[in-house]
Amino acid sequence: MSVKPIYTAIATATGGRNGHVVSSDKVLDLEVRMPKELGGSGGAYSNPEQLFAAGYSACFDSALNHVIKNEKATTGTTAVRAHVGIGSNNAGGFALVVNLEANVPDVDQETANALVEKAHQVCPYSNATRGNVEVALTITILSAEAFAAAN
Repeated sequence: MSVKPIYTAIATATGGRNGHVVSSDKVLDLEVRMPKELGGSGGAYSNPEQLFAAGYSACFDSALNHVIKNEKATTGTTAVRAHVGIGSNNAGGFALVVNLEANVPDVDQETANALVEKAHQVCPYSNATRGNVEVALTITILSAEAFAAAN
């Protein structure tokens, strides 16, 4: 399969998990630190897992809304919360695990499940991680307020 990119993001990291990341357009420009749970200082800094969670949740919500539009479904405002964990892969390295909480209000559970499953086939992050990262889907049909409160 050959993909002809429509858009390419460019970011540079220096100092690894205890360093700095900056995008080529300077929109993203921040310090990163290893979380305390991994032996780092933590604090008011981001880390690669947060950045991946932000990207995956935004991309998946976009894919979900694409599917909703194509299916001519009517829903409330959707939201996706990504939990990205990192741990030992039992082979001397590390691996990620993801749980995507997709909220599709104002439809029945069966419809929400079908829409989210289709989005999981469309989303570029899901396609990139499939077979490489364990991704679980949790699907809810809560009001936007209830989903936000369940943070």
